Amino acid sequence: MQIANLFQKIEKYLLFIGVSLFAVFVFPRFPSPYIVPKEIFAAVIISLVLILCSVRSIIKGESPLFIGKFDLGVALFALVYILAAAFMTPNKMEAFFYPGTVTFVIISVLFYFLINQLDKKGKDLILIGIFASGIFLSISILFTELGLFAKIPFLPSFIKDSGFNALGNWLPSVIYLTALLPIGIGLIIKDKDIVKRIFYGVASTVIVFGLVVAVVTILPGKAQSPILPDIQTSWEVAVETLKVSPILGIGTGNYLTAFNLYRSVSYNMTNLWQIRFSSSDNFYFTLLTEAGFAGLAALIILMIEIYNKFKTDLTKKYWEEISVIVIFVLFLVFPSASALLFLLMVLLAIFSGSEEKKINIAMSRIPSAIVTIPVFLGIIALGFFGTKAVAAEITYERSLVALTNNDAKGTYTLMTQAVTQNPYVDRYHASLAQVDMALATSIASNQNLTDTDRSTITQLIQQAINEGKANVTLNPERSGNWESLGQIYRSIMSFAQGADQFTIQAFIQAIALDPTNPNLRIELGGAYYALGRYSDAIDSFKLATLAKSDLANAYYNLAIAYRENKDYDNAITAMNTVLTLVDKNSSDYTLAKSTLDNLQKNKPVTTTSSTQGNLTTPEKQTTTVKPPLTLPSEATPPATNQ
Repeated sequence: MQIANLFQKIEKYLLFIGVSLFAVFVFPRFPSPYIVPKEIFAAVIISLVLILCSVRSIIKGESPLFIGKFDLGVALFALVYILAAAFMTPNKMEAFFYPGTVTFVIISVLFYFLINQLDKKGKDLILIGIFASGIFLSISILFTELGLFAKIPFLPSFIKDSGFNALGNWLPSVIYLTALLPIGIGLIIKDKDIVKRIFYGVASTVIVFGLVVAVVTILPGKAQSPILPDIQTSWEVAVETLKVSPILGIGTGNYLTAFNLYRSVSYNMTNLWQIRFSSSDNFYFTLLTEAGFAGLAALIILMIEIYNKFKTDLTKKYWEEISVIVIFVLFLVFPSASALLFLLMVLLAIFSGSEEKKINIAMSRIPSAIVTIPVFLGIIALGFFGTKAVAAEITYERSLVALTNNDAKGTYTLMTQAVTQNPYVDRYHASLAQVDMALATSIASNQNLTDTDRSTITQLIQQAINEGKANVTLNPERSGNWESLGQIYRSIMSFAQGADQFTIQAFIQAIALDPTNPNLRIELGGAYYALGRYSDAIDSFKLATLAKSDLANAYYNLAIAYRENKDYDNAITAMNTVLTLVDKNSSDYTLAKSTLDNLQKNKPVTTTSSTQGNLTTPEKQTTTVKPPLTLPSEATPPATNQ
């Protein structure tokens, strides 16, 4: 029994360490040192606690389970997120690994149920731990503000950055620290020990200072000021998604797809028109979009449970519970983040009252051992698959470092290795495709190509196409994936037979998934222009101007297409529109004015792309590899459901 009691103490302190350090846990060697390391850290803590808890259960010959007031709502909340990812999200790796919305929900819910198993003293310790996490986060914010991290030589470069924030973003830090302030106030009021009250007062002051710095950092006009979609666009995206998929929404971690599909054309008239958002302007609209009415129902059930308990607790002056209310209120106007969901579940566990109700699911050692079998199997599976995913992410980060160092061979080798280690991450395929095309283009630029060069170019192009197709296959509903594939085909149109039609097919599908994007219309029009199909190019550029009536580049491309189609009157009209949309002191204005002057003289003129401004002339197709390469049948774009 002494061993069992020792294990129980270790479990408690492991959970304390987990809640204290989760928010500030960062680690290099990953493309995102803020997200994946937190997943790994939490998974390790949970695994160790579950192992100790299982062994303790076998030793004691019983498997007690403490029941909290919020268990049903929390369990349903997690279940909906998992179901939405399993049935609706095309790319499971986005949902479960990076950015890993489902994983963070599961992690947070597991912490909830594990903390539920603690007694009142254990929960008091966890309350101190989550309060300590706010102290650590505030100290890191103050260190960043004072430039102290930059003076520590052995720290990784991302921590020394002037914009470093342990949560990866400043807005979640503001919400996190704001939610913790009631806990500090409650601890000061309720603790009778004067020394502890002074400590909590000083700690709360540190949190206030960190909060003030964070708030100032995100004020409008500041470099770290958050960029969020407007509430009207967020509402439209949520409503249109529910019309198509009312039960489970668009899928967990798949908000970007809904945003591309359902935002209105009026969004193009805002200053944010080129930005594609992966979340709504607030948590509740994101929940509706990604998890549908099922997600909303689970949240409502959880809120009812919270209301039923807190309405009594607050009359007893349990001021710490206000922290939960603060989070739900702030979620009305701000998006959520992984650390905020974690904070919410930890606080709910602390206030759940689970220490008051216990049931036994096994009363002897053999049944207890049987109950623990799924736990051990789950930990083994997590270790096996998680290790492979983490290894691939580390390899991918090494390839990015090699790319930064202009190590072409190292970049290619490491990216290929990352794809082999984990073929289910579309980022890896997209990056490798770009590297393949860069190498192929570099070789193709040589004037005297040998048979070996031609063979190498063909292999690189085919691999780039295969990676682009794999990227599309992993998430065929993502417009950007089709756009990337179209750009691959577009770049080889000049020397690969059949690439022209593949280019058009890919861009048409990208447009179907992002119908109000004017730049996609311009890219498609550019492909038609390169093929000499000027009437089709004109139609595409016209649609670009309709999607965004003040986009100078759309009118410029339209004017050039009209010119090549010998329609000089419409070309002049379009070019005059360009002049009204660009700055008179810019290189774009000079280019447009020169082109207009030549048009008015009714003389065809050949212009080159402007590399200094925003106006880009569509390019005609020229053959750089002779004779042209023939693409194999495998190069055909993937089939679509459109």
